[in-house]
Amino acid sequence: MNYSQAVQEITEIIPDFENELTNTAPQNSYSVIRKFTERIKSMIRQNDRNILFKSLQKMDKIYTDGDTALKNAVEGIFIYSLDNFTAFCTGEYRKVIFSHISKELQQTYSRQIYNHGI
Repeated sequence: MNYSQAVQEITEIIPDFENELTNTAPQNSYSVIRKFTERIKSMIRQNDRNILFKSLQKMDKIYTDGDTALKNAVEGIFIYSLDNFTAFCTGEYRKVIFSHISKELQQTYSRQIYNHGI
């Protein structure tokens, strides 16, 4: 999967996503994942669980099926940002969020968090 296919995947659950991207230039794997991460952050803050959980599953699919650029973007943007936008959630809500992230992404998150500075 490349970034344009990822946009199509995301548009299945967030219909206006493609329009939102056309306002930002240039379009590449990093800009797509950055914008999708911003939307997920907004869903977490608004407690919009239904679309949030579908979005987290979609992020997993993009990471699993994506090309190297998408995988790097997910690791460098989404995973790196997780701590930041779940920091103010209740412990219970944070656990619920992480329970909807694949084991592979959770391992990537743990590796990134615990290997920081090594």
